[in-house]
Amino acid sequence: MARNLNVFLLEPFHSGSHRAWAEGLIKHTRHDISLISHPGSFWRWRVRGSALTMAERTQEVVSQKGKPDIVLASGMIDLAAWLGFTKRFVGDPQVVLYQHENQLTYPVSPSQSSDDSMKFVNWKNMAIADQIWFNSNFHKVSLLEVLPEFLKNVPDMPHSHRLEQVIEKTHVVPVGVELSEIECADGVENPPLILWNHRWEYDKNPKAFIRSLMELNEEGIRFSFAVTGENSPKDFEAIKSQFGRLSEFMVSSGYLPRSEYISLLSKTDVVVSSSMHEFFGISVVEALSAGAVPVLPKRLSYPEVVPEQWHDFAFYSDEGITDRLREVLKDVESWKKNVAGLAEAMRRFDWVNVIKLYDDRLEEIVSGSF
Repeated sequence: MARNLNVFLLEPFHSGSHRAWAEGLIKHTRHDISLISHPGSFWRWRVRGSALTMAERTQEVVSQKGKPDIVLASGMIDLAAWLGFTKRFVGDPQVVLYQHENQLTYPVSPSQSSDDSMKFVNWKNMAIADQIWFNSNFHKVSLLEVLPEFLKNVPDMPHSHRLEQVIEKTHVVPVGVELSEIECADGVENPPLILWNHRWEYDKNPKAFIRSLMELNEEGIRFSFAVTGENSPKDFEAIKSQFGRLSEFMVSSGYLPRSEYISLLSKTDVVVSSSMHEFFGISVVEALSAGAVPVLPKRLSYPEVVPEQWHDFAFYSDEGITDRLREVLKDVESWKKNVAGLAEAMRRFDWVNVIKLYDDRLEEIVSGSF
């Protein structure tokens, strides 16, 4: 018989995809989940300092709800420190670490320097957790590949002997995505609408996207485009400086409220990514579920997210973004036929379909059967 658990959900960076994941889980679960969170800002400070303030909030929740049956912790926290701060009042619950991202394989821009202290927090989190859940197999494999060398590169007393034990605790549990409100559109906009729905930051490689649009515009290929997501350009002068004359073909820019974003998805013909980093890809799943034609690199998590039967139509080679985008824009209707069925395939990531996996696994961990 299914049991309702008292679950503490730790999310020190409650913003963007982290927030969507936490709120989707709370909305759909059968368990009693208490969210303990901080606003999504100052991510380095969240990793370094949130353990103490999250522990203080945890104590308040314990006084209201009692001790947790299990803790599910998002990875932007020093989990070992949090457990130390809470040991006198939280009991000894099983702890699951959810790895949205990690600092060991996250690409660093030329203007930034790599911070090994953040990487060691990632490692210590994995060592202390009872289970580690990754949002994709790509994320899991890529991190485990670099850990051995990282753990050896220390002055003495390396932790390498713990690696096998950590590997045994790893599992893939995909992100749930709120897809029930997204409908699959059949028509094609005139001109075709291209969507960029990623963070406008170095790891998403927006410069490659701009270069492709500029080249296609110079060739006389017709299109409109929208740029939406965190940190995407909002100010018109900033848009003009980055996009030049392309700005006249931009139909939307900047972060959109959910209802406006859903409306934009319904008009999207093509979704583009030129990312150097993607551990899952919520925004791509959303656009594909709305019927957009994918123009994605054949790497990162994308070959895992898109089922193999559509790989020939979804992916371009490393330097082939412009060529593939040109092909698609010249005959969008045919390309939509090529990816027929892909929108429905994305529904496997809908919270209504993945929540049973979360709920059952949490219960199995508490019962000792998983």
